[in-house]
Amino acid sequence: MGTGRAAGGGVDVGGVADGPSPSPEVAVQAALRARPLRFPFTLDALRCWAYLISGTLLGLVVVVLLAALTALGLGLAVVGIGLPVLLAVALSGLPLGALERRRLRLVEPSPVPDPHRALPGAGRRARLRTRLRERATWRELAHTVLVGPPLTVAGLGLIALLVFSGALVISPVVVWALSPETVMLIPGHAVRGPLHALPATALGLIGLLLGGYAAALLTTVHVRLARLLLGPREEDLGRQVLELTRSRARLVDAFEAERRRIERDLHDGAQQQLVALTMTLGLAAHELRERAAAPGAGTDVDPALVLVDRARGEARRAVEQLRGLVRGIHPQVLTDHGLAAAVAEVALRHPIPVEVDLDLPGRLPGAVESTAYFTVTEALTNAAKHSGATAITVHGRIAADRLVLQVTDDGRGGADPAAGAGLQGLADRVAILRGRLMVTSPAGGPTRLRLEVPCSG
Repeated sequence: MGTGRAAGGGVDVGGVADGPSPSPEVAVQAALRARPLRFPFTLDALRCWAYLISGTLLGLVVVVLLAALTALGLGLAVVGIGLPVLLAVALSGLPLGALERRRLRLVEPSPVPDPHRALPGAGRRARLRTRLRERATWRELAHTVLVGPPLTVAGLGLIALLVFSGALVISPVVVWALSPETVMLIPGHAVRGPLHALPATALGLIGLLLGGYAAALLTTVHVRLARLLLGPREEDLGRQVLELTRSRARLVDAFEAERRRIERDLHDGAQQQLVALTMTLGLAAHELRERAAAPGAGTDVDPALVLVDRARGEARRAVEQLRGLVRGIHPQVLTDHGLAAAVAEVALRHPIPVEVDLDLPGRLPGAVESTAYFTVTEALTNAAKHSGATAITVHGRIAADRLVLQVTDDGRGGADPAAGAGLQGLADRVAILRGRLMVTSPAGGPTRLRLEVPCSG
């Protein structure tokens, strides 16, 4: 059942997606654990300092600008024109969050994903409304307003430590350059020569060493807070998956409505017109035969009668094909009598013997019955075309409030679900119902197609 190359074992054609993977370890923390003594002298430490220094300078500018804009907006709110300014402050987290995610690449090899929904083709108003409704927008604002200032202050402290420690390291050179003057390196401690400044150099090296570890610690805090506030969360992904599922369900509903309209038009329009054409041709043939049988008529067969009989036969075949087409779109027996009766009818018309074993307690939701029916018909069609099977079994039960349906043939196996769009389209419909479609087809057979779908639909 299927086409193309062999697929060993089971192939999960479609199903429920797993949840997001946990956040990876912070790269700086991993580097510090791998080289604890050498870390302050590695390239990772330099990246930490570059990240912290650039972030501190950016944080100072952002704090000043946001404070000014907030004061301006509140002041203008008295006269009723401060709302756009306050709205700009509220949305300031969007560009700043995007910039912070880009800055994180200085210290993190794996980027923090954008938590916002893509809005291709959306207008400015629609984009603005969507962004204001997203929780990620307010988390980015919280990162800018609440988290940014404390981290900026901590960064200023580390920069001060770096500058002071660096000055102590080069203090012998400074003392030598200012000799014979007395240099006050540390308040209360005067140094009269380069040799007397060597303890200050040692103190500066200790400060640089401790500063490297402090920079790693502060960078780790930065990265973790950025992942928490600037990256997607499970509820964001869940809402996106829910919206995608709803959109797919709406597409399926629209398809079903269009299918019913086409079925109705074919049944009530084209099919009735073909039936009427068949009856008209039958009356015409009867009239021609009456004229041919009248006294004085010749014995030769009227060529018009031959053409009318041929047209009548073609019209009958067209009616039969149209009825088969309508039955394939959505059989009436499925609507009237349910899944078991519809599958039994398909099995009777199938060229390969089909054993049907469906034990269902009653009618299932229409979406479940429709999906299960078309899964069975697709499996039977593939088996007849490609498997070389001599027997097929359709088995179905209700287990734990789920319809479990399995179609098995004794053909040559080697089915490849990816080779055709039929099973993949069915898998998409199954995924909308939170179900799963599995194909198992080892070389040499047998081929099994297993469908599991909740009975709730």
